[in-house]
Amino acid sequence: MSFGFAPHPQVSPPPSADPAAPLSRMLEPAEWASAGIPLLRNPREVVTGLHDRHRPVPSTAIVAVLDSHERVTASASFTELTTAPDGWEFRNVLLTHLRRVIPHDLRLRAPVRTAVLLYCREGEPLWTETDGAWMWGLRDACTLHGLRCGAYITLTPDRWQVLGEGRGGRRPRGSPSNEPVPEARRTAAGARENRRTTAPAEVPHPAANLPVARGRPVARRTTDGAPEAHRQTAAR
Repeated sequence: MSFGFAPHPQVSPPPSADPAAPLSRMLEPAEWASAGIPLLRNPREVVTGLHDRHRPVPSTAIVAVLDSHERVTASASFTELTTAPDGWEFRNVLLTHLRRVIPHDLRLRAPVRTAVLLYCREGEPLWTETDGAWMWGLRDACTLHGLRCGAYITLTPDRWQVLGEGRGGRRPRGSPSNEPVPEARRTAAGARENRRTTAPAEVPHPAANLPVARGRPVARRTTDGAPEAHRQTAAR
């Protein structure tokens, strides 16, 4: 009889340590087109409204939740700088921001709200691996938050483009990377934390048919410093 030590079983590396893993956590344009992503009825209005609200610069991502009438019910923007795009990491950051701005819909039998993602970057409006990672992350985050996965939109210095649909336009365009974010768009923490901004729920204005923020009128300072009551206007 001989005694000895049994060899250690081989342990597979964690997914994040596998160099090929990030490549599998992205969606090719054909995969995205065949995923049944619902088309936006008015993508220009959605893009313009998110751009006016968040004023994105390159590397800024804006995730927004739309109701059945394509009104923005919540949105959040943040800057994500990465040299190795990974859909798993993008999924986590999107899920974090969704949880901060809107409750999940996991109790519903079928999603009633749709999440869209607008990503501002340099370069051409053609598909890149970073776009593929954002697509993967958006689809997975929507599943985990009980939302329908919606459009993925790129915003470049030349134009905006809904990838997978072929629809786009020249206005609005991506802002220069050195353009400051307006103070009104920042939160107290957002000034130090990747310029994160959030948008509250919105409802249409009963008279002018424009969306306004819910709640009581708030005071706005005029040029002479006197307070002026008004309702906070939401983005279209």
